[in-house]
Amino acid sequence: MANPQLTNARTSPLHTDTGSLLPLFNDQHIQAQIPDGGQLLYLSSQLQTSLDPNEILNQFSDEVKPFVDHDYLSYSNNEKSCIFSTGKNARHRLNYQLTLQNRHLGKLMLSRKCKFTEKETGEIEHLIGALLYPLRNALMYREAIYAAQKDALTGAGNRAALNEALAREIEVAHRHKRTLGMIILDIDHFKKINDAYGHSTGDCLLKALTRTAEKTIRISDQLFRYGGEEFVVLLPETGLKGVKNLAERIRRNIEALNCACNGNYIKMTASFGIATLNAGENEESFFIRADKALYKAKDGGRNCARIAE
Repeated sequence: MANPQLTNARTSPLHTDTGSLLPLFNDQHIQAQIPDGGQLLYLSSQLQTSLDPNEILNQFSDEVKPFVDHDYLSYSNNEKSCIFSTGKNARHRLNYQLTLQNRHLGKLMLSRKCKFTEKETGEIEHLIGALLYPLRNALMYREAIYAAQKDALTGAGNRAALNEALAREIEVAHRHKRTLGMIILDIDHFKKINDAYGHSTGDCLLKALTRTAEKTIRISDQLFRYGGEEFVVLLPETGLKGVKNLAERIRRNIEALNCACNGNYIKMTASFGIATLNAGENEESFFIRADKALYKAKDGGRNCARIAE
């Protein structure tokens, strides 16, 4: 089927107790060809054993293959930044917009080399009904975890997210013998700014710094607010030269800001401590070295970067 949309699709959705699918086929045909209720119940129970969207979708693909053979299954939900695919994409496709109780769950697509029959289309549409609730629950759980790891003011990762990411990145770096960099930065004289202009202005500056740092770092880098006016950047697969260069770019970009906060235009600078992971080093030692380098930068006049011993 060359056309990515189903040729005999109709615009009105089929409403069931599990949600709605678009595009859809003749209701009577679907009811005549669907798998029995026991198979649907079994599939639903299997999919509810996980809260990982990728695991659920992979299992769904495996479970429906006996009913509708396919070479490829993909899923996307741009709003939740969730993308999944398994197999090799092919010419003939079935595309669905997944909806449950007026909640958009994303787009699902199956493809293979030969055309899908109407019988297979009816079967897959019925089986998708078993996917909707487990997928919705997994997306809600993912969203809750994501929100719990974000700093409420700046949107950067919070301290809990930093602890988790740091442990993960160090484990990966040691296992694959890769480099890992860390930058700790702190706004210079932040207490004086708060005392002079108020905490709402301080909050404004923290948001401005976060936006600037996020625009400066790479996609692979991770930004966290450690506490107060202190931030941490993790740089996977980055040696000392790369860490130094990024810290300097962030420093210059912060220095160049002229933040409009509560009717005042305020300049700020930041000090930086940088470190790269040593062989066999743990999270605590790695962080302490970068933090000590930060204090050296503050003692050395601020608005500069220092390298950990």
